[in-house]
Amino acid sequence: MKPSKTTSLLITVMLSIGAAVSFFPIYLAVINSFKTQGEMFRSFVALPTEIHFGNYADAFEKINLLGSTLNSVIISVLGIGGIVLCAALAGYKLSRTHGKLSNLIFFLFVASMLVPFHSIMIPLTRMAKSLSVQGSTYGLAIIYIGLGVNMAIFLYHGFVKSIPRELEEAAQIDGCNEFQTFFRIIFPLLVPITVTIAILDFLWIWNDFLLPLLMLTDSSDFTLILSTNTLFGEYNKDWSLILASLVLTAIPVIVIYSFFQKFIMHGIAEGAVKG
Repeated sequence: MKPSKTTSLLITVMLSIGAAVSFFPIYLAVINSFKTQGEMFRSFVALPTEIHFGNYADAFEKINLLGSTLNSVIISVLGIGGIVLCAALAGYKLSRTHGKLSNLIFFLFVASMLVPFHSIMIPLTRMAKSLSVQGSTYGLAIIYIGLGVNMAIFLYHGFVKSIPRELEEAAQIDGCNEFQTFFRIIFPLLVPITVTIAILDFLWIWNDFLLPLLMLTDSSDFTLILSTNTLFGEYNKDWSLILASLVLTAIPVIVIYSFFQKFIMHGIAEGAVKG
């Protein structure tokens, strides 16, 4: 039934209010990043009387923008690549294998999604130290793979059920083994859910602060978020500089999410309910 004009107007007003509330902190961060410290304290919500780009130049240097961005990119690419590869194989195999053991393994993966990170961060830190992966960007990427595969397996498991088995049977008749069937036939069909998983995990890994704080010790290995945290001193906080750094940090996330947002809800819905 088509909603009435009053209902449509009410929904539009509520959505507009929600959008304004969500956008307001971004507005404050952007306008104050172009102010001096004194001007920002005089009026936090007013537009800058004069635009100062010096905050961005100082932030570029102090947070080692290029090096920190490279570290974040390396960790994100390795983490996402490992999650996609491991979860796609596991989700496909668990979806196509029927039995109590397969159901139990899938249940354990899904149940692990309910475990809060704060309850395992101390054992995880100790284990990482004992395995000599603490303080390494590559070790951090491995940990992200271990923490991220459960959600990805859940989504792949549901999505694979929508793929006809006849495609696999035809590939086997043509002489493909199980791995060839997966990588040549099945995996290309998983592109929609793969894009969704990649975007969600990128947002998670790029914006994560706590795990890099626990695992990385050398400032040359710091991620972009962790480098921004170094601007917070005990007795000195240059908020204009900090806001400029946060804007620089958020730009890649905003750009990527803007281009690929349509894949996120579409992929999650298909991966969660199909089958």
